[in-house]
Order: sequence, then structure tokens, then C-alpha cells
Amino acid sequence: MFYLIVPSRPEAHIFTVTCRISDPDKQGQIVSLPCWIPGSYMIREFAKNIIQLRAKADDRELWVSRLDKSSWKIEPFSGEIELIYDVYAWDLSVRSAHLDTDHAYFNGTSVFLKVHGKEDEACLVDLQRPKGVKYRDWKVATSMPRQDAQRYGFGLYRADNYDDLIDHPVEMAEFTPHCFDMHGIAHSMVFTGKQSADLERICRDLKPICEEHVALFGELPDSDPYLFMTMVVGDGYGGLEHKASTSLICSRDDLPVPGKQELSDGYLGFLGLCSHEYFHRWNVKRIKPAVFSPYDLSREAYTRQLWAFEGITSYYDDLSLVRSGTISAQRYLDLVAKTITRVMRGSGRLKQSVADSSFDAWTKFYRQDENAPNAIVSYYTKGSLIALALDLSLRLLTHGAKSLDDLMRRLWWDYGKALQGVAEGEIELLVSEIAGQDMSDFFTRFLYGTEDLPLAELFESVGVKMILRPAESSKDNGGSNSKKSITELLKRADWGARVSDSQGEVRVVTVFEHGAAQQAGLSAGDVLVAIDGLKVTPSGLDSFFSRAYVGQSIEVHAFRRDELRVFQVTLQSPPLDTCDLLLQEGGDDTVVARRNAWLTSVRPSG
Repeated sequence: MFYLIVPSRPEAHIFTVTCRISDPDKQGQIVSLPCWIPGSYMIREFAKNIIQLRAKADDRELWVSRLDKSSWKIEPFSGEIELIYDVYAWDLSVRSAHLDTDHAYFNGTSVFLKVHGKEDEACLVDLQRPKGVKYRDWKVATSMPRQDAQRYGFGLYRADNYDDLIDHPVEMAEFTPHCFDMHGIAHSMVFTGKQSADLERICRDLKPICEEHVALFGELPDSDPYLFMTMVVGDGYGGLEHKASTSLICSRDDLPVPGKQELSDGYLGFLGLCSHEYFHRWNVKRIKPAVFSPYDLSREAYTRQLWAFEGITSYYDDLSLVRSGTISAQRYLDLVAKTITRVMRGSGRLKQSVADSSFDAWTKFYRQDENAPNAIVSYYTKGSLIALALDLSLRLLTHGAKSLDDLMRRLWWDYGKALQGVAEGEIELLVSEIAGQDMSDFFTRFLYGTEDLPLAELFESVGVKMILRPAESSKDNGGSNSKKSITELLKRADWGARVSDSQGEVRVVTVFEHGAAQQAGLSAGDVLVAIDGLKVTPSGLDSFFSRAYVGQSIEVHAFRRDELRVFQVTLQSPPLDTCDLLLQEGGDDTVVARRNAWLTSVRPSG
């Protein structure tokens, strides 16, 4: 198989792709694009961006007929066929393709047609630069193995088969790569977009975090070089895992600048994102649900196991930050407290199980609306808390002999290395085996049921005190160790809604179930104008509620569409939905030892 891809019209966001098929199906060759991309469980219909698909052979046009939303059939022909098509690329995300005069980025699922019947054939890919002097300094960043191209150069690359072809995203732009070596394997970092970050520091800070993951599993999954590709933007956050690379997007202000050594919350979030995607090298790229072995990208692939592949990964991404010495134990607990707060603030956790959240990812989690907090739970956030609870439970039940680390190593050796998919329910059986007792009740209640996890008791087993309290303000996301007593915080009235400041408008984003705003009739999308006759501003709204009292009735003026409405809102007591976790000094030697084993590096000393 041969593909040629050219950013032919960057100003119009058009890639031109040529696909040559030397021995097409004599009954008529079928080609298609995937409907979704591994790691992002939503039907995205990449084929909608294909423009003018043409087929040629011997200098004549062949008839191309559309079979369905993602597939085409070329009329029967016995010689070589050349398919030529344009792809519109204007999705600035890690999941699709984006092209302008500053850079070119694509995932293979967006640009490479699958040639049916030839999925297992090796592929050659010719990556070409755009025409024009302004693009002469562009380089290529990809984990795809080079055929004859120079490192970071344009030219020929290769892939083992179609699945391999679409697992190597490509970035083209001006950039300066930075590298660090780990276990003799090169790890490169490429940043595109305007930035003035301290890239050498990022490499230094990221290396020990990645080393924690390698130490946990006992080895790197392969000897391939690894690539972190980051698009730097004004406001953005996200990542997508691949076998030998990851695509990231981050906000410019989150990156550290030379001469300053503080570890900001934004930079910590970026390191956590890198940690998350790197952990996926093992967990989901090699250890994966049986339904993903192999992937069927033409339709949804349902599994109730995403809590293990995304939730466990979300647990270890931050745990590696404290284990590597990047942050203190207390700062790590603050991160966990914020996760607990996010889960507690959604009543959807009491309606949808984490297993069902995984199964419904295609229609609910990836298609959230304004009612999502009241209807669904995240298999990322609550999944990470299930992983935390399992880890602490295993340490407690086995007197420190076993932990979640043992589960991950077992999954790696029995499934990941063997490239064998994990069957539904298999992880639960393994946990019981490691614990030395039946753990089915745990999974029935907290994974397949909707009970809140017994986190306070489990934290107590490692010398950590858990506090649930009202929020101090709309910006209080937990983990702040409030200086006010719960009695004081309970006096702060709550109206059960969240707002955003968009272009000078204070707009209701979420109305929480059974809250004062919902009972008064306010809805998501309403634009607040005034409260008790005074103009509403975001800062003024927070100040107002800090002085308001429970039971107070307020008059709210708001626009719904173009209609001005008036609502009478009776303020309620604030919910205990904000978490603080406090490290307890001293204590029982067994408790301290258990906590140290939990939070201490798994890397061998020396």
C-alpha cells in the first residue's frame, strides 16, 4: 500500500491524499474511513471531511459509488488504481486533523482510507511539505518509522499494516525538539504554537514521572522511541494516547518559563496529562478490553471496563507525581480531594453506575449536555476513586503484602505482553485472587451499583483525615484546607446553579437537581440580568451569596432567549460536597508504614 499526503492548500485547510492500490479487488474495490478513533469513544464520522474522491487508472476516470456514510466502491479494474481526494482539516484537537499556514496535524483515521482486503499489508507513506518559501523550515514529528526520510524530515515512512498506520499522528511545523533518554530509549518532546517555555526543564521534570511507570510494570513495553507532541494554544487541554507517541494540547500559560522554578497548578496539570498518556503505553494500548482486540472502527465497541483503562490510569497519573518526588504528599492529597469534590457535586453518581458510564460513553459521556451533572457519572473521575479504594483496600486486607500495583503487573504479564484482550469481569476476578478473598461485594456496590465509596475509612487506614464541607465560594474546588469551620460555612446560602462569564454575560451553565434555582424555574442558558434590582456580575454574584442567608428570598431577572423573566428564588443550605484531605502527623507505626508504602517511589534505590 502507498499513500502520498500533501498539505496542498494550508490557507484553505486542505490536505490532498493519493492512495495507490496495485492489485484491487476484481469485484470492485471497497475503501472506507473509520467512524471513530481509538481512545476517544464517540462516533465522529471522519468521512464527512473528504472532498472529491476520484479514482484513476491508465489515465482514465473510474466510477466511484458511495455505499454508506463512510465507504465507497470503485468500479472493477484489473490494474493499478490511484485514488485522489482532499480532506478538509479544521478541527484543532488531538482527535482529528488541523491545517493552516502555521502547522499541519493529522491522525491517520482522518486521512488514510482503509483498502478492504488489504488491511494487513505493509504501508509506505510519503509525507510532503507544502509548496512555498514560507514552509521551508517546517519539520515532521511522528513516531512512524522512517523508510528513507531523515529524522524530523519529509519523505518516506512505513507502517506494518493499516492499524499501525493510523496509530502514528503527524505534526508538521517549525519546532525545536528536546529529548531525554530513559533505559536507553530516546524520548522526544516537540512543541508547536507560540510559546517561550523552559523545554529543558519540562524534560527534566517529566523523566522521573515516566520512570515511575516503567518501574511499576517492570519494563518498557517495547524498544521504540517515544514522542510527546504538544500543540500550545491560548486556552486548551487534552491528550490522546498512541502506541509510541501521544498528542497533547495545552494552554500557553500552563508551561514554565526560564528563570522561574515554581510548580504552578497549570504546569502540574500538564505534567499530570503527560503522565496519564504515558501510562496508556501499557494500559489500553497493550492491556485492553477484549472488544478492542482487534478494533472495529466502523461502529461502536461497547464495554463496561473503561473504569479500569481510564479510571486506573487517572489514578496513577497523579500518584506518580508524588512517588517521583515532583510534589509533596499533601499536595497530592489536594489533587485527590479535588477529584472527590468533582464526583460529589454531581447527583448523577447516584443514578448511573461507573460500569454503565463506560457502556454509555458513546451516547452520554462524550455527548454531555447541561444536565450531565444530574444524570451521569464519569468513569474517569469516579473510576480513579474506585482504583484508589481498591489500592487502599488491598493494602489493608493483605497487611501491605499486595496492592493495585500487583494487579497492574499481573495484567501486563498475562494480557499486555501476550496481546490478549481482557474479558468482561476478568479484572474483578483477578482482584479477588490478589486479595485472597472474594471482592465481588465491592464491585457490586461501587462499580455496578451507585453507592458512594467508603473513602473516609480507607483514608484513615493510611493516616489521612477526610472532611466534607460546604464550598467557601464558587471558585472553591476542594483541597484548599478551609480555615473556616463547617458551622461558619453552613451559613453561606446556596442557590444550586453554576454560571459562566461569556462576553460580558453571566450565563447559567448548570442547574443542579432539587436546588433552589431549579425549584424556582431557572434553566441552563438563562442570562442573568439582576438580583434584587442590582446588576449581576460574576464577582458580584459570589460576593452576594457570601452575605446572603439560608431561607432568604431573592428576585432574579434573567433573559431566556429574548424574553425577560422574573424568578423568585428561596436560598437553601449549602451541600457538603467539597473535600479536604489532611495528612495526619505521627500516629500508629503500622499506619505510617502503610502510607509510606502507598506514596513512596517504586523505583529501585541506587
